[in-house]
Amino acid sequence: MDRIVVKGAREHNLKNITVELPRGKFVVITGVSGSGKSTLAFDTIYAEGQRRYVESLSSYARQFLGVMDKPEVESIEGLSPAISIDQKTTSHNPRSTVGTVTEVHDYLRLLFARVGTAYCPHCGRAIERQSASEITDKLFARPEGTRAILLAPVVRGRKGEYRKLFQQLQKEGYARARVDGIIYTLEEAADLKLEKYEKHDIDLVVDRVVLKEEERSRVAESVELALLRGEGLMRVFYPDEGLEELYSEKFACPEHGSVLEELEPRIFSFNAPYGACPDCSGLGYKQEFDPDLIVNPELSLAEGAIIPWAKGRDTGKGYLWDRLRALSEHMGFDLRTSFKDLPPSAKDAVLYGLPEPFEVVFKRNGRETLRFSVSYEGVIPWLESRYNETESEGLREALEAYMSLKACPSCGGTRYKREVLSVRVGSFNIAEVSNLPVREAKRFFEAVAAGRALEEAERMQAHRIRLEGLAEPQEPRELNTMQHQIALPILREVHSRLGFLEDVGLDYLTLDRGANTLSGGEAQRIRLATQVGSGLTGVLYVLDEPSIGLHPRDNLRLIGTLKKLRDLGNTLLVVEHDEETMREADWIIDMGPGAGVHGGKVVAEGELKDILSNPGSLTGAYLRGEKHIPVPPARRKGNGKWLIVKGAREHNLKNIDLHIPLGKFVAITGPSGSGKSTLIHDILYAALARDLMRAKTISGKFSGLEGIEHLDKVIEIDQSPIGRTPRSNPATYTGIFDEIRELFAKTPEARKRGYQSGRFSFNVKGGRCEACGGDGTVKIEMLFLPDLYVPCEVCKGKRYNKETLEVKLRGKSIADVLDMTVEEGLEFFQNVPTIARKLQLMVDVGLDYMKLGQPSPTLSGGEAQRIKLSTELGRKATGRTLYILDEPTTGLHFEDVAKLLAVLHRLVDAGNTVVVIEHNMDVVKTADWVVDLGPEGGARGGEIVAEGTPEAVAQKAGSPTGHFLLKIPEIARKLQVAAD
Repeated sequence: MDRIVVKGAREHNLKNITVELPRGKFVVITGVSGSGKSTLAFDTIYAEGQRRYVESLSSYARQFLGVMDKPEVESIEGLSPAISIDQKTTSHNPRSTVGTVTEVHDYLRLLFARVGTAYCPHCGRAIERQSASEITDKLFARPEGTRAILLAPVVRGRKGEYRKLFQQLQKEGYARARVDGIIYTLEEAADLKLEKYEKHDIDLVVDRVVLKEEERSRVAESVELALLRGEGLMRVFYPDEGLEELYSEKFACPEHGSVLEELEPRIFSFNAPYGACPDCSGLGYKQEFDPDLIVNPELSLAEGAIIPWAKGRDTGKGYLWDRLRALSEHMGFDLRTSFKDLPPSAKDAVLYGLPEPFEVVFKRNGRETLRFSVSYEGVIPWLESRYNETESEGLREALEAYMSLKACPSCGGTRYKREVLSVRVGSFNIAEVSNLPVREAKRFFEAVAAGRALEEAERMQAHRIRLEGLAEPQEPRELNTMQHQIALPILREVHSRLGFLEDVGLDYLTLDRGANTLSGGEAQRIRLATQVGSGLTGVLYVLDEPSIGLHPRDNLRLIGTLKKLRDLGNTLLVVEHDEETMREADWIIDMGPGAGVHGGKVVAEGELKDILSNPGSLTGAYLRGEKHIPVPPARRKGNGKWLIVKGAREHNLKNIDLHIPLGKFVAITGPSGSGKSTLIHDILYAALARDLMRAKTISGKFSGLEGIEHLDKVIEIDQSPIGRTPRSNPATYTGIFDEIRELFAKTPEARKRGYQSGRFSFNVKGGRCEACGGDGTVKIEMLFLPDLYVPCEVCKGKRYNKETLEVKLRGKSIADVLDMTVEEGLEFFQNVPTIARKLQLMVDVGLDYMKLGQPSPTLSGGEAQRIKLSTELGRKATGRTLYILDEPTTGLHFEDVAKLLAVLHRLVDAGNTVVVIEHNMDVVKTADWVVDLGPEGGARGGEIVAEGTPEAVAQKAGSPTGHFLLKIPEIARKLQVAAD
C-alpha cells in the first residue's frame, strides 16, 4: 500500500474523521490549538502503531512494556512500526548527558580505552605496561657496546637503617646495591649508618652488562630478575652517559607508583565506580550550604540577617544569639551593622566559626566580673551537623532550602577519577573532549584521524580543564600507526553522530551538557539526530513541533534533516505551525475549523497548492497573505525608565550589558545557544525574584543591576505543568473551582442538607465517590495487556456520590459544570462577575475549547503557559510589573498567536513591561524593542549583536534576526519610506 488510511477516528474531539496519508512522504498536520492535531497524530495513529507492534511480541515480553490503549478508531490500514519523537525532556536523570543520549560517549570510552596514552597524574610522565621482552628489546635498541647497570628498586622513599636488608641480600648471593644514588658493595652498605628517621632509596644491582647481541639471553634473564625483585619496577643506569631510565611491568608510574587499572571502556564511565569520582559518585557536583541563601546581607545580625536563625525565634534571645554576641565582643564588630558592611574576617567567622575557643570577659563599672571560654562553630557547620544528624525528613527538606549545587572540588565538576583524567588522546583527556561544543569536537576528531591532534588541541586551549594537582603531560603524543588503525572505525562513528547533531542545529551543545538542562525542542532534535543515525527504513516517525526553540536561520537545516529521514524510506508525520516547514512538506492536513468541540474535522488536505486554494482553510488564508498579524503603526515610547543588567558573564555571556526599556514590549532574540535563557532566566529573573520577591534564587554572574526601584514585582510565566496529577485541572489552578463550590453550597438543596463547600470537592471524603476515590475511573491491571482504565461503575465517571450530584445549580450538577468547556462555562456563569472575568481571560488567550475539569497532565506546555497567563491577567495590575515569558508561541497557530499578542500588548498598555524570549517573527515584528544575541550559539555567541526597534535591528549588518525582519514587507516598506 502507498497510503495510510485512517477510518472513523473518534478519539477525544475527533468527529469520526477519515483521512489518507501518503506513505514515504513528509506530512505536516496543522491547525489551531485544540483542533485535534496531536489527537490524530499521537493518540490515534502513533498509539495504534505502537499497540500493534507490542501485540506481536510474546506475552512474557509484553508484561514488561508500557502498552498504549486501543484508540477510538474503526480501522487504520497501511500502518508501519511507529516511533514518537516528542518534546518531553530526554531524561531527568542527572547522570544523563548529551554524549550518553546520542551514544557518542560510548564510542569515546572505547576510543580512550584502546588508543589513549596514560600519564602520571603527579609528574606527567607517559606510563605504559611493558613486558620483560619489550624492555629487553628497548635496551638493545641502543648502540652496541653500551654499558648498563640493571637495578631493582627495593626501598623507595622510606625511613629506616636497613642493616638486616643488606645482610639478607648478601646471603642471597648479590654483591652490590645503590644507596641514595651511590653504589656500594653489600659489606660496605651493611656498615653504613643510615639516618633512621630520614627517607632512603635503595636499588639492588642485579647485573652489570655490556649490550651486545651475544649477551641477549643473559640480559633478558637479568631484566626478568630485576622486575621480580623490584615488584614490577626496574631502573637502568648508563654510567658512560650518566643517564637513567625507569621501566614498569605494571601500568603504573615507576617514580610515583600511580597505578591505573587495565585501560578498559568501563573506567571511562562516570556512571560506574571504576571511573567515577569517589567524592561526588560521578555526579560532578555536591549539595552544599550556600551563604547567599543563608544570609540577607541588607540586614544586620541583630535584625535577623542569618535567615535560618531568625525564623521562629525572637532575635536577641537564646543560645545561638549569646554565641553571636560573644563572637562580636571578641572580634570587635557591631551586631547592628548590616552584614554586607561587616569586615571580611567577621563575615567569615560568623559563617564558618573559629578553630579555637576564645575568652570572653564581662565587666561592670570597669571591673572584671566574669571570665569564661566560648567556642563558636559557625552558621554553616551548625547547619551541616543538624542536616547530617537528623532523622526527620521534614527538617532535611527545610534545611535543603539553604543549599545549592556546587562543582565537586575533587574532580572540578568533570565527574571522573583523577587517574582517568590522566589518560589522553592528543593531549586531551575524556573530560576535555566532552567539554567541547559539537562543532569543535567534530573538528578535533577530524584532526585525530589526520594525525594533527596535538596541533588542534593547542588551538583549543580554552577548553582545557586544569585541576589543581593534576600534571600536564610531559611529552604528549600523536597516535602511532597501530593506534591509528584501531581508532579509524571508532572515529567514523563519532564523526557521523556529531554531523547529525550539527545538521539539526545543535552544534553549540557540549557533549557533557546534562540532558535534564535541555529544552523540549533541543531534546526532541537530539532524538531526531539519533534516529537519522540509526538508518532505519520503513518506519513511521511522529514528531511534535521540531522547530520549537529554533531560530529561523537554523530552520532550513532542520528541514533538510527531516527530508533525509524521509529519503531513507520512512514516513514523517509532523505536527507543526512553522510556515517554512509547511511550504517544504509533501502533504498538509489542516485540522479545524475551531478548537475543542468546534474542531476535530479535516478542513483541507493535499499539497501546498491545495491548501492555498481552499477558501475554508484558516491556515491557507495566512499562507496566502490574506490574513496576517499586522505591524503596529507606531512603537511605544515607554515611561522613559530603564532596567539595566551590567557585566553579565554566566556560561557563554561575554561580560555584556543588557538595557530593557520599561513600559514596553521587549523581544529577546538570537540563534539557539546564544545565551538568551541564561541572560533572562538565570540572571535577570533570578536577581529580581531574590531582591523583589524574597525568593531563594541564585543568579548567574553579573556585576550590577540598575533600575530595580522602578518595579514592584517580577513574574515568570513558563511552560512547566500547572499540576502533575489528574486531580489538578484548569478550574482548580485558576481558583474558579473554589468559587463554584461556594455557589453550590449556597443552593437551597445544599443548605437544606447542611452541605458545606467541601462537600463538592472530589479530593476529600464526604461528597466524592469512595469506590474510585474521586478519580472517576478505576485502574484494572491486565498483566501482559495494557492497564485498563474503566469508568467507575458506581459514579459512571462523574467522581461524586449520588447525594452530591442531586444538588443542582440551575439544573446542572457539579460534575456537569466540570465537563463544560470554558466557552460554555462563561455563558453559564455570565451573571457571576468574579467567575465570568476569569473565564473571559481564558477565552482571550485562546483556551475557549478547554474543559474546566481537564486533568493537568493532559495539557500541552503552551496550554499550561496560557492558563498561567490568564491567571496573571486576573490579578490587579500595578503598572510596575515585569512579565517574563519563554517562547509563549509554542504550539500556537497563526490565529492563536494573534490572540496571544493582543493579551500581551494589553499588559503593556497597562504600564507593565513584558519581556519575551522568542524566535517567531510575527511576535518580534510587533515588539517595541528587540535585543538580538549572537552571532552564533555556544562559545561563538553571548554578545549583543543589535538592539533597538525592529526597524533598527533590521538595518544592523550581521544581526541574525535582522536579516529575517528585513524580509517582512511592512518593515521593508517603512525603511524604504524613511530612506526616501
